[in-house]
Amino acid sequence: MSDDQTPTDSKLTRSKRRWAEEGKFLTGRISRPETERLPPGQHLVKDWPVLDLGQHPIIPPDTWRLEVRGLVETPLDLTWTAFQALEQSTKVTDIHCVTTWSRYDNKWKGVSTRELLDQAMPKPEAHYVMLTSYDGYTTNLPLSDFAAEDAILATSWEGVPLTRNHGGPMRLVVPHLYFWKSAKWLRRIELLPADAAGFWEKNGYHMYGDPWREQRYSGD
Repeated sequence: MSDDQTPTDSKLTRSKRRWAEEGKFLTGRISRPETERLPPGQHLVKDWPVLDLGQHPIIPPDTWRLEVRGLVETPLDLTWTAFQALEQSTKVTDIHCVTTWSRYDNKWKGVSTRELLDQAMPKPEAHYVMLTSYDGYTTNLPLSDFAAEDAILATSWEGVPLTRNHGGPMRLVVPHLYFWKSAKWLRRIELLPADAAGFWEKNGYHMYGDPWREQRYSGD
């Protein structure tokens, strides 16, 4: 495309312009200096501990699906082939687990959450997301956090396919929240008008989960 050409107008480009005009998906977060990179109460690890509900579902590529439902203009039901055909991104981010460990500089490859939202196009009244995994796990977060610039639907970690015990073939990664918000084995994404508690949130964990404010439990 030459410099004097403009992209063909479409529902997608109109949606992106609307998001820009509304300042949508701008969370107001700022980059932290290196001295504040490690949240309070956390310690660094070099390995990647495995924490989940004890079930590691087996999901063959030919049966894998990802649904995007709720307050979207275009509901999605993606096969593995269709998901892999979306624009691919690479992110390098930290992990902060509520059990007090952190791991720096994890290299992920997959589909950015913004790319997925570009396909589904959230309606103006969509403000929250409920995530549902193949093992029945659920967790909630604001749509603006799901759409963070560094959030990714990851299929690869450190250059190799994501293993099943770490959420493969695909998991969410939202680096600025405690890692229980980054659902493994993601199956469904539902956009909602209001917040609703997921599995751990119903069992005493914080509804938001900011590591720098140590929002581990409901009273924090």
